[in-house]
Amino acid sequence: MKSYVIGLDYGSDSVRAVLIDTENGNEIASEVQWYARWKKGAYCKASINQFRQHPLDHIEGLETTIKSIVSKSNIDAELIKAICIDTTGSSPVPVTEDGTPLALVKGFEENPNAMMVLWKDHTAINEANEINELAANWRGEDFTKYEGGIYSSEWFWAKILHVIRDDEAVKNAAFTWMEHCDLMTYLLIDNKDLKSFKRSRCAAGHKAMWHESWGGLPDDAFLNQLDPYLSKLKRNLYTNTYTSDEVAGNLSQEWADTLGLTTNTVIAVGTFDAHSGAVGAKIDENTLVRVMGTSTCDIIVSPKETIGTKTVRGICGQVDGSVIPGLIGLEAGQSAFGDVLAWFKDVLYWPVDNLVLSSNILSPEQKEDLKEEIDATFIKKLSEQAAAIPLSESIPTALDWINGRRTPDANQELKAAMSNLSLGTRAPHIFKALINAICFGSKKIVDRFEEEGVKIDTVIGIGGVARKSTFIMQTLANVLNKPIKVAASDQAPALGAAIYAAVAAGIYPNVIEASKNMGSDFEAEYIPESDKIEDYKLLMDSYSELCAFIESVK
Repeated sequence: MKSYVIGLDYGSDSVRAVLIDTENGNEIASEVQWYARWKKGAYCKASINQFRQHPLDHIEGLETTIKSIVSKSNIDAELIKAICIDTTGSSPVPVTEDGTPLALVKGFEENPNAMMVLWKDHTAINEANEINELAANWRGEDFTKYEGGIYSSEWFWAKILHVIRDDEAVKNAAFTWMEHCDLMTYLLIDNKDLKSFKRSRCAAGHKAMWHESWGGLPDDAFLNQLDPYLSKLKRNLYTNTYTSDEVAGNLSQEWADTLGLTTNTVIAVGTFDAHSGAVGAKIDENTLVRVMGTSTCDIIVSPKETIGTKTVRGICGQVDGSVIPGLIGLEAGQSAFGDVLAWFKDVLYWPVDNLVLSSNILSPEQKEDLKEEIDATFIKKLSEQAAAIPLSESIPTALDWINGRRTPDANQELKAAMSNLSLGTRAPHIFKALINAICFGSKKIVDRFEEEGVKIDTVIGIGGVARKSTFIMQTLANVLNKPIKVAASDQAPALGAAIYAAVAAGIYPNVIEASKNMGSDFEAEYIPESDKIEDYKLLMDSYSELCAFIESVK
């Protein structure tokens, strides 16, 4: 008898659900919902890097997308065996003692501090600096060593520390904090005991300084020196963590009725999107999977006997079982990838918005048609013209730190920059420089892994950028001087979540076996162009020089 599973993937802008045939990984139905409040820019202040999301966006999206795929598929609910949820991270949410998101409590409905602190929120830079200074100087265990040795403002403890210092009401009302992937999993299951709830190993290990060698979360003595609140909070968090092939609970009756499913559907432990994306792309040893969207996450797995007790400097953590149980998952990434190009598009769009689309000469229908045409061709035209610029021509040098630097060596205080501009510099030249920058940032990550002894034989690209931009992918292959395969699935993270769900439901014995049968095929491969390798090395040198200069004057 056939069996099916659901992968639910929460991205930065939308949530997507996929219904997957466990026999072969075929997608039976899918649905996407954009976050309504987020789309309006609610609760965000880009000028201070504040990015918050209301939990109602996530709850409404869960209901709409899953109900849609269940209805569209017309499959017997009893055959839908499991659900697994992946999300962005670190994206912590304050909750009450019964697990209610604080933003759903009267008096906190419009308070950004009571909402989810999105991964790219960098309001906690000072708090991250405090954590790093204490970790380096307190003469105890370095709790950052399995997270690259540098704690980021994008991560769990720094964000919580910032919010509770900024908002006494939230501090007093929050019983505990949950990562987004844990919260959504908890909301679905029947067991509402927060103390026994199975928290994500992936989230805890990569973002909350959890490690089995020191018995879980950092010592109270360490947390107390940051703020006594944190050691009190720790008592309401967790000691043990779990991988996403395990069952968190069964779907509650309330949600089963709402979604058109049954309480026999199991809910797997939650995880992060990049890690499930790597599983969806059939990650293997010595393979770097690049999840390429608004930012990037770079994922590698390594046997314990290969990496041993070695810690890799300046990455986003190495965690046993965060990708595939039994293997060490290593994470790196760029704080901005697609966001760099989105920023440039916004800059160039100013005259369109403020002059063309506000003109009285054009009718509303003409304005709408024109906007749609520009949106459809904007990046395509820039890419075509940028690709035609020979590397021998004067091209600006740009940095990709438009949202700080995640890896190698996290520093969210860094800003982007550009040099070598002239009167001959046009928009396609700048666009080419920005493409180069995001690829050079990628090369820095690959170089760091290889310098630290982590072997990379194969690179796999997943996500919208990987599938849509041949110009970016060919440039990346040339800069890395490695072939890059592109996963065919539009929804690799959701597919990976579905793979975890299939293992949790007992359909497959382990994640590797499930991934072989259900994982994405590949639709393209980009081979380095030998005649351009040396030119890109010279441009990379200019990038490195600009990096060093900007770091010296920040």
